[in-house]
Amino acid sequence: MSHHIIADLEKRHTVKHYDAAKKVSKEDLTIIYEALRLSPSSINSQPWKFVVIESDAAKQRFEDTFANKFEFNKKHAKAASHIILFAHKTHYSRDDFSKIVDNSIKIGRVQPENREQAFGSFAFAEMNTDANGNTEAWTKAQTYIAFGNAMHVMARLNIGSTAMEGIDAELVGEIFKEELEGYQCDVALAIGYNEPESDYNAALPKYRHDLKDVLTVI
Repeated sequence: MSHHIIADLEKRHTVKHYDAAKKVSKEDLTIIYEALRLSPSSINSQPWKFVVIESDAAKQRFEDTFANKFEFNKKHAKAASHIILFAHKTHYSRDDFSKIVDNSIKIGRVQPENREQAFGSFAFAEMNTDANGNTEAWTKAQTYIAFGNAMHVMARLNIGSTAMEGIDAELVGEIFKEELEGYQCDVALAIGYNEPESDYNAALPKYRHDLKDVLTVI
């Protein structure tokens, strides 16, 4: 199939080794950040926070989070151009959603007289809230939408990426406590440009199940 979207996905691979000398341009970073901001979420909740690790000092802090486990991902901390921490709000409340509603009124998306009616969609959040007000499973799922969106954007921009669920969420939470501001980070995305001679995964053929095995049209 000849289409730029398919071409993006065909060429994309998980980078195993980055070239530390190559950096993502400010122009591309601007596109990436805006793409993150524009990511969709259930009821437009946007229950996320993105922390971009760019400086050498921040990269050292991120490397320090691999002190206890997932050491196989430690090499990306300093070699990748940037690391993006994808964090989610674990207790998403009606007050949080009210900011969405009120800003929607400001831009004319919701009419002022329909403010209370707009809260009807908050029922989706309530269905995913436990007795202690925890919404973690739901908000984390929304964050993964932005995560997937980011990986495709990287492919479109010819920027390599590595999805890292192999991070120590507890240590990340401690070391980046100030930046996370109470949000929880369970996954990070390394981005940059691969080192061709060391990135063995780049040369391997891509395997995915046949479409007939994963798609049913009824």
